[in-house]
Amino acid sequence: MIRYEIRDDQWEKIKDLLPPERKPQGGRPPKDHRKMLNAMLWVARTGAPWRDLPEYYGSWSTVYSRFRRWQIAGIWDRILEHVSIEPDFESIMIDATIVRVHQHGSGAKGGAFQAIGRSRGGLTTKIHEVVDALGNPLRFVLTGGQCHDSVTGYEMLSQMDLTKRQVLADRAYDTDRILRLLKEQSAVSVIPSKKNRLKQRKWDKEIYKERHLIECFFNKVKHYRRLATRYDKLACTFKAFLTLASIMVWLA
Repeated sequence: MIRYEIRDDQWEKIKDLLPPERKPQGGRPPKDHRKMLNAMLWVARTGAPWRDLPEYYGSWSTVYSRFRRWQIAGIWDRILEHVSIEPDFESIMIDATIVRVHQHGSGAKGGAFQAIGRSRGGLTTKIHEVVDALGNPLRFVLTGGQCHDSVTGYEMLSQMDLTKRQVLADRAYDTDRILRLLKEQSAVSVIPSKKNRLKQRKWDKEIYKERHLIECFFNKVKHYRRLATRYDKLACTFKAFLTLASIMVWLA
């Protein structure tokens, strides 16, 4: 097997979720879905431009057009939803990470809507992520790098059922708004107090150690160089690569 390619057991779990290879009206025989997916994984892992795709995988334009077609059709989201049907909700963790935007990733129309912002490190995109107790991804949101963790974090948590669950996060999420939300849902807050809080709250330091799992998740997806640095102008394309990487984390 060539490096980065999907294993047989992983392929068996998702192959039926992909659209039919042959169009109803016929035409030229289509390229094999598995080979196309392996080509997409190669681009994601290496961070190389589509045009640098090895000839072994066929025409780069064919692979790219299928990647875009599946993205527009919501195939990636559907697969992620399928593989993540049994999360461990004993606790959830939330955090964010910064991704530098390469010069080739800037300049798209509607820049404000492409999840690119200017922060201390220059042009950046921020990935806000929620994972389960095992560090498997549940949902994510892309924003510009200047967006504060707690603002988007509150919006993500408010859309989830947190009843009697442990919520692990770092000090960036220690805001009255988030703490009030957790209290309303009878969730257990495992969030250290900011140092400038007049009244320091108690929190379980042993449970908090499990928060390293979300850092491990970010480490796994940043093995995909297409995510460690953003080369894509469009947020939807970058999101598709992140969804693909999240699928592979669940299938690992």
